[in-house]
Amino acid sequence: MSVADEIDSELSDLHAHDTSSGMAAVALDLAKAMDASDAPTAKAVAARELRSIMSDLRKLAPVGEMGDTVDDIAQQREKRRAAARERAASGD
Repeated sequence: MSVADEIDSELSDLHAHDTSSGMAAVALDLAKAMDASDAPTAKAVAARELRSIMSDLRKLAPVGEMGDTVDDIAQQREKRRAAARERAASGD
Protein backbone atom coordinates (compact mmCIF):
# COMPACT_ATOMS: atom_id res chain seq x y z
CA MET A 1 0.00 0.00 0.00
CA SER A 2 1.07 3.54 -0.56
CA VAL A 3 1.57 6.15 2.13
CA ALA A 4 -1.54 7.94 0.88
CA ASP A 5 -3.64 4.77 1.19
CA GLU A 6 -2.42 4.16 4.74
CA ILE A 7 -3.04 7.76 5.78
CA ASP A 8 -6.48 7.76 4.17
CA SER A 9 -7.36 4.62 6.11
CA GLU A 10 -6.17 6.15 9.38
CA LEU A 11 -8.04 9.39 8.65
CA SER A 12 -11.21 7.34 8.23
CA ASP A 13 -10.59 5.51 11.51
CA LEU A 14 -10.06 8.83 13.28
CA HIS A 15 -13.16 10.40 11.68
CA ALA A 16 -10.80 13.23 10.79
CA HIS A 17 -12.88 14.40 7.82
CA ASP A 18 -15.70 15.13 10.29
CA THR A 19 -13.66 16.71 13.08
CA SER A 20 -11.06 18.63 11.08
CA SER A 21 -11.55 18.36 7.35
CA GLY A 22 -8.89 20.93 6.46
CA MET A 23 -6.15 19.21 8.41
CA ALA A 24 -7.24 15.85 7.00
CA ALA A 25 -6.99 17.21 3.47
CA VAL A 26 -3.50 18.58 4.12
CA ALA A 27 -2.40 15.24 5.61
CA LEU A 28 -3.64 13.38 2.56
CA ASP A 29 -1.93 15.85 0.21
CA LEU A 30 1.36 15.43 2.09
CA ALA A 31 1.06 11.66 1.88
CA LYS A 32 0.42 11.87 -1.87
CA ALA A 33 3.43 14.17 -2.24
CA MET A 34 5.58 11.61 -0.43
CA ASP A 35 4.39 8.87 -2.79
CA ALA A 36 5.08 11.03 -5.85
CA SER A 37 8.55 12.20 -4.83
CA ASP A 38 11.86 10.43 -5.38
CA ALA A 39 13.89 13.08 -3.51
CA PRO A 40 14.81 11.84 -0.02
CA THR A 41 15.01 15.36 1.39
CA ALA A 42 11.55 16.25 0.11
CA LYS A 43 10.14 13.03 1.54
CA ALA A 44 11.75 13.73 4.91
CA VAL A 45 10.27 17.23 5.08
CA ALA A 46 6.82 15.96 4.07
CA ALA A 47 7.06 13.10 6.57
CA ARG A 48 7.94 15.47 9.40
CA GLU A 49 4.95 17.69 8.66
CA LEU A 50 2.69 14.70 8.13
CA ARG A 51 3.71 13.23 11.49
CA SER A 52 2.91 16.52 13.20
CA ILE A 53 -0.50 16.84 11.57
CA MET A 54 -1.42 13.22 12.26
CA SER A 55 -0.45 13.68 15.90
CA ASP A 56 -2.80 16.66 16.14
CA LEU A 57 -5.59 14.74 14.39
CA ARG A 58 -5.21 11.81 16.79
CA LYS A 59 -5.66 14.22 19.70
CA LEU A 60 -8.81 15.65 18.09
CA ALA A 61 -10.34 12.25 17.31
CA PRO A 62 -13.52 11.38 19.15
CA VAL A 63 -13.15 8.86 21.93
CA GLY A 64 -14.08 5.36 20.81
CA GLU A 65 -17.22 3.84 22.19
CA MET A 66 -15.99 0.27 22.54
CA GLY A 67 -12.77 -1.56 23.12
CA ASP A 68 -11.12 0.18 26.04
CA THR A 69 -10.25 -1.32 29.43
CA VAL A 70 -13.40 -0.04 31.09
CA ASP A 71 -15.52 -1.77 28.45
CA ASP A 72 -13.58 -5.02 28.96
CA ILE A 73 -14.17 -4.91 32.72
CA ALA A 74 -17.86 -4.15 32.22
CA GLN A 75 -18.23 -7.09 29.83
CA GLN A 76 -16.50 -9.46 32.26
CA ARG A 77 -18.71 -8.23 35.10
CA GLU A 78 -21.84 -8.80 33.00
CA LYS A 79 -20.71 -12.35 32.16
CA ARG A 80 -20.19 -13.10 35.85
CA ARG A 81 -23.61 -11.67 36.73
CA ALA A 82 -25.29 -13.69 33.98
CA ALA A 83 -23.58 -16.86 35.21
CA ALA A 84 -24.67 -16.11 38.78
CA ARG A 85 -28.28 -15.56 37.63
CA GLU A 86 -28.21 -18.90 35.81
CA ARG A 87 -26.88 -20.70 38.88
CA ALA A 88 -29.52 -19.05 41.07
CA ALA A 89 -32.30 -19.94 38.63
CA SER A 90 -31.22 -23.57 38.37
CA GLY A 91 -30.90 -23.95 42.14
CA ASP A 92 -27.18 -24.80 42.24
